[in-house]
Amino acid sequence: MSADALVRLVAGGVLQYPGDRFHDELPRLRAALAGAPAGPAALLGGFLDHAAGLGPIELCAEYTGTFDTRNRRCLYLTWWTDGDTRRRGLSLVRLKRIYRDFGLEFASDELPDFLPAALEFAALREEAGTELLQEHRAGLELLRLALTEAGSPYAAVLEAVCTTLPGASPATKAEAKALARSGPPQELVGAGTALEPFGPGLEPPADLPLARTADLPWPTAPERQTA
Repeated sequence: MSADALVRLVAGGVLQYPGDRFHDELPRLRAALAGAPAGPAALLGGFLDHAAGLGPIELCAEYTGTFDTRNRRCLYLTWWTDGDTRRRGLSLVRLKRIYRDFGLEFASDELPDFLPAALEFAALREEAGTELLQEHRAGLELLRLALTEAGSPYAAVLEAVCTTLPGASPATKAEAKALARSGPPQELVGAGTALEPFGPGLEPPADLPLARTADLPWPTAPERQTA
């Protein structure tokens, strides 16, 4: 598994709702960073240090207070491109088809555009996943800038994610919005149709590097608890 894939896996892990078990996963997340480049490893390691200093209730409260649409800090990729429109439904169906065409059956209760799910896809199918993230680059960068503006520790996680993509990150919101005008999305279909899909609740096959190196599950959505 490549260094970029490990960065994406760890970032996807910390961008899920933390729940009560997140602190139990910290050693595994730190171990996965051993193979990551120094820059993104430092960014993600800094966030893990921050999270380790909070209790489960505090961390969950920080998460829910950080990610929302009202403050334009949304973890759902098609929200940035389609908003709450009918077109978004078609985009979600397309994402499920992309996962399936590359041999991964999306079996989570979350929506398929949930960033942690897209990040795991981009780790397991790096070429297609990079195209998918690049297609949504404007939203990723706008989220990064919004988190930075809010002084959120999660900004470092988005910064680490963006280092796995080609080209420099934009410095302003105007530059990030300009990325959306770079051209129509490419259809990511066909290259993975010979692969067997995962069944609901199953982890990736043992011959994938994920299972040997990081052992992180396909993103799921733990039941959110109120403080």
